[in-house]
Amino acid sequence: MKRKSLMPALILVLCLSLCGCFSVPNSPSPRFYTLQPQGEPGKPKQLALVSKLIIGIGPVEVPEYQNRPQIVTKDKEGMLTFAQFERWGEPLDMGIARLIMENLTTALPQADLQLFPCNFSIPLNYQVLVNIVQLESRLDKDMLLTAQWTILDAKTKKMVVTRRFQNRQEINPHTYAGIALALSREVTLLTDEISDGLSGIISGTETKDSAVQ
Repeated sequence: MKRKSLMPALILVLCLSLCGCFSVPNSPSPRFYTLQPQGEPGKPKQLALVSKLIIGIGPVEVPEYQNRPQIVTKDKEGMLTFAQFERWGEPLDMGIARLIMENLTTALPQADLQLFPCNFSIPLNYQVLVNIVQLESRLDKDMLLTAQWTILDAKTKKMVVTRRFQNRQEINPHTYAGIALALSREVTLLTDEISDGLSGIISGTETKDSAVQ
């Protein structure tokens, strides 16, 4: 008897499912953003190399709250917002490393730039490490980027240059596309500083004692 009483209910559930009554409404499609070379703002000069250098780029570390696909913003009260449908097209640490490498290619066209993780069979001359200490974006205002970057002698594993970069960039337009553009500009400025550090090493004017800031 119990089986008979269950049959009408099961048939009803099956009919409703087939009719689409249980279907979830269509959600918005995610939009994906990438960081792009800007060409400006520092216009890094090309460096003439006596011999071909092999330079490893990365790893790049980002704050844990930025280590996610969603674009993260901060409101006036300091609360973090994770945009569910506005996302990075690649892990943010890899995107920043890739853009640094692309920008350095302009300044060091003769160098062999290797993106971390590098092929360990390739003997690197130098390795560029970047730690993004702070990355905060106000969608209605601006972006603050603070980073500590270091150039290591890959053979001795000793630090040759280390500096702190900090810059505030207006987000324009005030959209998620504007955030991607602002961060691309920030990374370009950061790359300009790294390029200057490499220039000092290559020219012999940069020493460990004078380069640590």
